[in-house]
Amino acid sequence: MSQPTPPPKKTALSPLNSFIFASRWLQLPLYLGLIAAQAVYVFHFWVELVHLLEAAFGNQDALQALINSIGYRADAPITSLNETVIMLVVLALIDVVMISNLLIMVIVGGYETFVSRLNLEDHPDQPEWLDHVNASVLKVKLGTAIIGISSIHLLKTFINAANYDEKVLMWQTIIHMAFLLSAIAIAYADRLMSHHDKTH
Repeated sequence: MSQPTPPPKKTALSPLNSFIFASRWLQLPLYLGLIAAQAVYVFHFWVELVHLLEAAFGNQDALQALINSIGYRADAPITSLNETVIMLVVLALIDVVMISNLLIMVIVGGYETFVSRLNLEDHPDQPEWLDHVNASVLKVKLGTAIIGISSIHLLKTFINAANYDEKVLMWQTIIHMAFLLSAIAIAYADRLMSHHDKTH
């Protein structure tokens, strides 16, 4: 009867290698800072949502705060919510949510990839994308999220186009296309690298 093969012995790292490897923990304050930024976005979201609800019930101060925050201007004074203002506010709220999602991807995916394992294999709320996350997958997902955020910004600008200069509209469109082409290039490069790894 064959004896089971013993597990390979772990090679002890030299002090220099241990120090260099431990330097990854210097990123921890960065991720904690992003969590603080996430809290600011949550607070901003609720402030805007409360203003929207108050404006819906006729609060003029809340309505003016919304109009100022979205940069909406009209020829006649706005005394009540209209469809354009509501749409711009909702798009701003969606924008906050999408940036918040981007922060979560960077915080969770970046920490898992570059700092330490989270050991979420048996956790019921483990994100599905975290199973196969690596630096390449994270880049593609971040690129996709940035395109989504840029699309929301562009849509907000087009809805409120009367208050923007033509050059602003043109440059926002060009920048959005640059984001789109960059994400396609990153995804294509990642696909080529994955195909190259499979053939070797």
